[in-house]
Formats: sequence, C-alpha cells, structure tokens
Amino acid sequence: MENVYLTIVLAPLLGAIAAGFFGARLGRRGAHRATIAGVAVSAVLSLWVLARFIWGEATVFNGPVYTWLVSDGMRFEVGFLVDKLTAVMMATVTFVSLMVHLYTIGYMADDEHNWPHGALSGKNSYQRFFSYISLFTFSMLMLVMSNNFMQLFFGWEAVGLVSYLLIGFWSTRESAVFANLKAFLVNRVGDFGFILGIAAVGMYFGSMDYAEVFAKAPELADEQVAIFGGVSLMTLIGILLFIGAMGKSAQVPLHVWLPDSMEGPTPISALIHAATMVTAGVFMVARMSPLYELSETALSFILIVGASTAFFMGLIGLVQNDIKRVVAYSTLSQLGYMVTALGASAYAAGIFHLMTHAFFKALLFLAAGSVIIAMHHKQDISHMGGLRKYLPITWLTALIGSLALIGFPGFSGFFSKDAIIEAVGHSQLFGAGYATVLLTVGVFVTALYSFRMYFLVFHGRERMDEHTRHHLHESPWVVTVPLVLLAIPSVFIGWFAVEPMLIGDWWTTGDWSPIVVAHEHDTLHHLREHWHGQAAFVEHGMHALPFYLAMAGLALAALLWWVLHAWNPRIDELLQVFGGPVTRILQDKYGFDDFNQRFLAGGSRNLGRMFWITGDRTLIDGGMVNGSARTVGRLALRFRQLQTGYLYHYAIAMIIGLVGLLTIFVTL
Repeated sequence: MENVYLTIVLAPLLGAIAAGFFGARLGRRGAHRATIAGVAVSAVLSLWVLARFIWGEATVFNGPVYTWLVSDGMRFEVGFLVDKLTAVMMATVTFVSLMVHLYTIGYMADDEHNWPHGALSGKNSYQRFFSYISLFTFSMLMLVMSNNFMQLFFGWEAVGLVSYLLIGFWSTRESAVFANLKAFLVNRVGDFGFILGIAAVGMYFGSMDYAEVFAKAPELADEQVAIFGGVSLMTLIGILLFIGAMGKSAQVPLHVWLPDSMEGPTPISALIHAATMVTAGVFMVARMSPLYELSETALSFILIVGASTAFFMGLIGLVQNDIKRVVAYSTLSQLGYMVTALGASAYAAGIFHLMTHAFFKALLFLAAGSVIIAMHHKQDISHMGGLRKYLPITWLTALIGSLALIGFPGFSGFFSKDAIIEAVGHSQLFGAGYATVLLTVGVFVTALYSFRMYFLVFHGRERMDEHTRHHLHESPWVVTVPLVLLAIPSVFIGWFAVEPMLIGDWWTTGDWSPIVVAHEHDTLHHLREHWHGQAAFVEHGMHALPFYLAMAGLALAALLWWVLHAWNPRIDELLQVFGGPVTRILQDKYGFDDFNQRFLAGGSRNLGRMFWITGDRTLIDGGMVNGSARTVGRLALRFRQLQTGYLYHYAIAMIIGLVGLLTIFVTL
C-alpha cells in the first residue's frame, strides 16, 4: 500500500512538472492530458482506498517514507498517516480537482485574449495554469496525508505559495497582483501563529510525530506556560495552531484575502474554495482533536470565531453584484459553520460538511464560470437575467447547487448543516448559545443571498446588451460534464454518508480513531440517540426552525428579485438605498479592508518612511557616510592652514617641540 500512497501523491506532481517544464514542447493538448492523467490516477486510487475502508478491508497506515533529519532525538520525516479521515479528504480533494481540470480545458481555451498583446507572461499561459492547479493538488495531498507536523507545515506553505501564483495568474492586471499579495501577507500573519504552535509542540513534546504527540498529550494536560500570568499549554498550542487555521480557512479577522481571490480564473476559485486551501484549516483542527479536547478555552475561542464568520460574512453576500463574490462570501459563511462545529467538538459534523460543501460549492463556482463564459466574461448579475432558456444545463446544476447550499431537505447540505446546528445547540461550552443563534439565523441569510443571485441571473428580464444576448448559448461539454458530475454528489452524498459518518462507528479502525471527543463534549450523542434513519431525519428537519427560516429566505428572494424585479428592474438598487447605513456598512465589509489599508498597510509604509528619514537619510547618509566625509574635510581645512611653506616656521615649531619633550623628560 505504501507504493499506492506514493503514487497518489506523486502522480499530480509529475503532471505539474511535465506541463510546467515541458509545456512549450507538449503544447496545449499535451499539457492538459499530462496533468489530467496524473490527477485522474490519483483520484481513482484515492476512491479505491476510501472504498477499502468502507468495505472493512483497509488498515491504518502510519509510517515514514523518508527521514530528512534527526536532531537531539527528534526526527524530521516525510511520512503518511492514512486513516478514514485521510481517505475522505483524499477522495474529496482529488475528485473535485479532476472536475476542475476537465472544466479548465473549456474555460481557459481563449486565455490568450486575457493578456495584453505581446506580454511575455501570457506565453504558454494555458500550460502554466494546468501545471499550477496540478501542483496545488499535490500540495494539498501532502498536507492531508502527513503523519507529522513538519510535513503538515510543508503542505501548509505549499498550498499558500501555489494560491499566490494562481490568484495573481493574470499578472498584468493590477487588481490581480494586489489580490495575490494580500492573500500572501494575510496568510503570513496566520502562519506566524501556526509555526509558533508547532514550535511549542516540539519544545514540550520532543516529537513531531502525530501519534507520539497525541499519546503524550494527557500527561501534559495540566502543564502551565509562564506567560500572561500562567496559561495552559494545551490552550496556548490550540490557539496558536488555530490562528494558522484562521488564515488558511479565512476566519474573521483574517478573512479579507478570500473575496479578493476571485481575481484569479474561475477554475482556481472553485479549487481554492471547495477542496484545497480553505479546507486545510478545518482538516487540521479535526486532526488535532486529541489536543483540542484538553482545552475548553481553545474550543470556545474557535466556536465564537466560527459563528461570527458564518453570520456576518453571509450578510455581506446580500449586497454583492459580482457573481463570483456572492459565491465567495457564501464560502466564508459555510467555513464558519464548519469551524463552529469543530469548536463544539462535533468534528465529524465539521468534516461531513466540508465534504458535502466541496461538491456543491465547486458546482456553484463552475456554474458561475459557465455564466461568465456565456456573458463574454461579464460578472455583474445586475446585467444578466433570463439566462435559464439559453443555458439549460448550467441553470439546472446551479439550482441544484443553490438548494444544497441552503440546506433544502434531502440535498447533501441539509444533512451536514442541520447536524452542525443541532450539535452546537447541545454544547455546554462558553459561547455555544451565541453560536446557536447566529447559525440558525444564518440559514435565512444563506437562502436570501443564494436565491437573490439565482433569480437575478436565471429569471426575470434580460438585462444584457443586444450583442451579448445575440451570442448567448450553452457552454461546451468540457464545461457542462463536470457540472453534471458534481451535481450528483451535491444531491445524494449526504443521504448515503450521514449515517456512517455521524451515527455509526465509521471513524474507528481497530484501536485507532482519528477523531477523539471527550465524553462531556460529545454533542452528537443526542443525534445518535434519536436516529431513526435518513427519512426520519428529513421529516424531523422539516418541522425545525432552520427549515422554516430557509424557506422564508427563499420565498422573500423570489418575491423581491423575481416577482417585484419583473415589475421594477431597479428594485435591487432601491433596496440597497433603503438599507441606508446598514447597506454602507455591508458594502464597506465592516471596514476591515479600510482598516488594513490605512492602519496596517499605511502604518507600515509610514514606519518605513520614518526609518528611511531618521535611519537611512539622517543617521547613515547624513552622519556616517556624508557626515564623516564632511568632518574629514573640515579638519583637513584647519590643518592645511598650518602648512605655510616658510622654513623658519618649521624650525621654530621643531625647537618648541624639543623644549617641550625635554621639559617632560626632566620633570618625570
């Protein structure tokens, strides 16, 4: 099996190398065939590994592949831990990535038109893009399959690096360069906390290996660190690691990079938001459950941050007109649901929602990309409308994705989202009541912004220009086939996976369980005790408050942006004017971007300017370099006046010097 796991990881890397280094020789077709073949091999093998766990044929693999360094007894290795948590992540990442690779053939077919004439960076851009997204898949697989903190950090930084390359892929656009720099810098803040957490693990546990750290954790549960008057070691490690997750999984206040990542091509938006970078933080916290269960303070912190992100980021989606940004803010909100589940110790529900969300969020992004192709790369939903009859496959798959997103009964999102809300409602941790209220009301907000976008794009009056309308048609099969293939799990995966992942003993393999939950934190046991099958769960959900709120949001969206919008196309503009200061706050994104630009970025520039003026210009140039030269010049001017050129002046000076020396000699 070790060779199988190596193949799963290395196949996308080989495809990336082929397209990246030999893309000019391979050409477009050769490049996408090489990368798709690599990811397809990885996806098939990952699904096979998952199937073996489902059939009960697989055992947990935990071992090194390569030892890089041994220092003072601490081993730094490349190694794999393949259990059921890993298998779920591998299958999800590779399947979604394969769909994105196929989709990219159609979306990037005319990429040369996105570059200025003669731009060197546009040369072989098609091959380079395939190389990057294949490298992205490799990086994420290295992260989820790691069995130690060193490899986890490698994968963590690798997905950050490739996201930087992909967000700024259209490097001649100033907005894209700004967006990738923003993503890189914000993640540096989170990664600083993350590496401090890993350093604390190495310092106190003396190991980088997960199994060794988890086994020793109960012994250090009461360990105190002498900072801030004494802090629990587990709380410190948990919060530091979670700060890294706040950056990667875009939690408040380190969320600001994710909406701007829409500057990259749509396929990478789908890959980042659905299955790779933003899920890394959620996966990491679930993997570290043996540590987090020893700190209720860290869990409460995660709970509050996640709930705040879920609700307040969803509200911003109501005032966005860029089709990709609406979906981006829905990602922020859904990540908040996942993180809140982790804070309530419902790790299984968080991973379950990660999996279901990967399918319907990739579906929504790729459907948005299909709309963008049809609209000749125009993304403003206020200039769309009535696309249902022109794009029937895109319309139907977008509807399925939207219903899954709002948690419509029977769809995949219903099972995972309702499980999270119920689990958080049973939590006794500090902040659980606050989180329950925000997540419940957030269901209404999700339905409202999702179907606002849906109705403005696919229904109502046609608001595009005549030239665009005349050329509207469905996207090619390389775009629509991935939509259909993603729509299938968006409907059915929740129905089949809810029982084993949340109710049964799916996570346990022998004496190993990747998810550890303390008895007093087990918020899913209420769901298990009252479980009577999927149909009963759906029936129960249809009598619960979240269902009524979701239907209210859908109905209100239909009334405002379908019925009334047909009567008055300016209804959306009038609603935003009517919102007054609330609308301005949401359009300003609560001022996070302004604060970062003025105080953090502006403050950094002002600090740099101060150091330049006082240090470089005044101290170094003025004092040390030019100042020393001026001093030497002034002294030379004075001493030069002593040189008169008259012999008797020199003779008298010698006599005076001789008398002085004799006087000193006689006196002493």
